[in-house]
Amino acid sequence: MEKLILPVGFLWETDFILKVQDNPYPRFFRSDGAGHFTEMGTVPADTVPVSKDKPDKNIDSTVLRKEIEPWLTALFQSEHLSLLLGTGLTAGIAHIAQPEVEKTENIDASKDSKTAGMDCVKFAIYNDEINDFIKTSPEAKVRGTPNIEDQIRTANELLKGLRILHDSKADTLQKELARVLNEFAEKLLTTENKIVTGLEVDRDEAFGILVNFLMSFASRMGNRDRLNIFTTNYDRLIEAGSELAGIRLIDRFVGNLTPVFRSSRLDVDMHYNPPGIRGEPRYLEGVCRFTKLHGSVNWIQNGDEIRRVGIPFGVTDIKPFLNAPGLTATSADAFKLMIYPNEAKDRETAMYPYVELFRDFAAAVCRPNNTLVCYGYSFGDDHINRVIQDMLTIPSTHLVIIAFDDKPQRIIRAYNQFNRPSQMTLLLGHELGDIEKLTENYLPKSAIDKASSRLHEILRQRYGGSSDDDNKEKNPGGEK
Repeated sequence: MEKLILPVGFLWETDFILKVQDNPYPRFFRSDGAGHFTEMGTVPADTVPVSKDKPDKNIDSTVLRKEIEPWLTALFQSEHLSLLLGTGLTAGIAHIAQPEVEKTENIDASKDSKTAGMDCVKFAIYNDEINDFIKTSPEAKVRGTPNIEDQIRTANELLKGLRILHDSKADTLQKELARVLNEFAEKLLTTENKIVTGLEVDRDEAFGILVNFLMSFASRMGNRDRLNIFTTNYDRLIEAGSELAGIRLIDRFVGNLTPVFRSSRLDVDMHYNPPGIRGEPRYLEGVCRFTKLHGSVNWIQNGDEIRRVGIPFGVTDIKPFLNAPGLTATSADAFKLMIYPNEAKDRETAMYPYVELFRDFAAAVCRPNNTLVCYGYSFGDDHINRVIQDMLTIPSTHLVIIAFDDKPQRIIRAYNQFNRPSQMTLLLGHELGDIEKLTENYLPKSAIDKASSRLHEILRQRYGGSSDDDNKEKNPGGEK
């Protein structure tokens, strides 16, 4: 396979990468900042970009849409469709929802001050030992730079070791870990709060874009398999957008007040009875299966159960909701937040409920005729990447990667590692990965549009050709 190599001087702010349909190589484009693009060529292995003799400078979003939108529409109507969302979604929506005064500061959405950062924090105890260890961990090597998840994982392992040794510092480390988790949860809630409390015009615009984005994927006919939405995010932005869009999410939780996580995976679905018809219920449209792979800010361990507590979207303090009546005393602690890879009593529960969630992920994507769309996911989690790589061993599967940028080049490394270019579509860069531009210019129409298909069929029948019977009437002798 020809490896994907960035050309010398490639700038994500003005350059972007496109690979759709049967393009043998990813194609590189450069923007002039005024809505026009120049195709620079392709990058075969171990060479610099091959520029065209006469670069086409008359390319704009309308031209690109004619190439991208039909291809995505065809992929989105696959027998099975899955959507994997990362922190890029929250960063993009938060960037749109910020006040106009702050927008003038030209804040990079990937480092937006309104999104919960994954940067490392400082522990009051064993900080140097934890940081030294995570620099050589497999997860950090995949990401390139360690983050707070690596610290929490290492601190959990260290805590178990101190308990085995009956070290008195175990209690101190547990309190410190609870503090880190609580502060991280507060950052997540602050991100939600900033989106909700922004200027009304910006907030409405942000949620409008989020609704259209989700509906572009969820707009599947009732006779097709449900859209599977997976996310590595801990915030509840997807849930908020689904409520606004009228999308019904089905997950493993059962109940209304404090839903409990169930291990049994039943094919629960939603149907309705058309008027005048009995005994023939039909699938309800706008229903999706939803899985949060790394847990959520409102999941807690309540004894032997995993429960979802009712935390309003936009609050900034989680403690009052953890102290709600009906929850055990040991749950009134941020240490019991089910944020991956938080620890529990033993290995069986430490893997629970995440082992069930990843089983759902693998079962949904590793099957024939499936399309997986990744948006805002930077391919920094090796356990997820392995499942995606296994999926691509099935010839009828397809992977679509859409990202704002790839400065760490993790996506490019994954593209080269997977070695399945004919089964992969790339939309990388500001022009293609910005959620506002993507939703407005390149994603399929965010509705189940039967009228347009009927219109095209009528136009084809009337003006686009004639049937065999018409041909016989016009040419009864069969003369040419």
